[in-house]
Amino acid sequence: MLLKQIKYFVTVVDCNSFTEAAEQCFISQSAISQQIRVLERELGVELIQRENRHFQITPAGEYFYRHGKDILKDAEELVNETIKIGKDNELQLRIGYLQYYNGVELHQAVADFSRTYPEVSIQIVSGTHEELYHMLRSEEIDIALSDQRRAFSEEYVNHQLLMGNCYAEISSRNKLSDQEKLTVEDLKRTPCILVSSKEQRFNEQEFYQNTLNFGDNFLFAENLEEARLMVVGNQGFLPIEEIGTLPPVGESIKRLPVYRKGKQLKRNYCAFWKIEKANYYIEEFAEILHKLLMAEE
Repeated sequence: MLLKQIKYFVTVVDCNSFTEAAEQCFISQSAISQQIRVLERELGVELIQRENRHFQITPAGEYFYRHGKDILKDAEELVNETIKIGKDNELQLRIGYLQYYNGVELHQAVADFSRTYPEVSIQIVSGTHEELYHMLRSEEIDIALSDQRRAFSEEYVNHQLLMGNCYAEISSRNKLSDQEKLTVEDLKRTPCILVSSKEQRFNEQEFYQNTLNFGDNFLFAENLEEARLMVVGNQGFLPIEEIGTLPPVGESIKRLPVYRKGKQLKRNYCAFWKIEKANYYIEEFAEILHKLLMAEE
């Protein structure tokens, strides 16, 4: 069985005409009819019932038509991706991740990917949720590893990585550190420390205040190390999501689970990329990271 025979059959069904299908495939009507008969003989079943100048599709033909279209689509994608990879002089994968990410799986995923695909140059940037979103939209990055804050868009692949548990890192000198867990209400009287650029402070504060209900008192740090030093100084608490394996925090900081309405707060984390820009390397990296994160659950 040849792909061209599947294509001829699908085209005949789409056009509902042997004549029009032959014109689209740039062959004669007799040739396209002959190829479909060869296909039927090979399958051992009738796909089309011919009645003078008209025809009907048999149940077997309906099944073959539906799945034949999928095969042709997959074959086209395979060809296009192979050509794209072959023509690229410098393959690269541009990854954006949340700047307060604290797990080890991303590092391992980058190492595993680089070992498997040494021909691909990897560029990595960090940012807030909104910064990553705009970088992805403007095609400054190929894939964004971020939390879900808006409804999924049909323009993007929304590859869920995991539901991360939420924690608060707080100074061991703070009286709240004696508890086994914290509620959102417990934390409202303590300043919330957020890692954010100056340009994104309003967006970050609005989300943590209005969506997660973390009070109205916020402090800001340029990076995770600065934020942790503020925690050690007992200036406030740092919200942390469990995106994979979290490193230990040391004696001066307590990491406690955060609860709301009797359940630990969770956040949805995904890998996002534009459907129209999808390629093998993006999908492969997302799957490597996903497997590493799932292995730690």
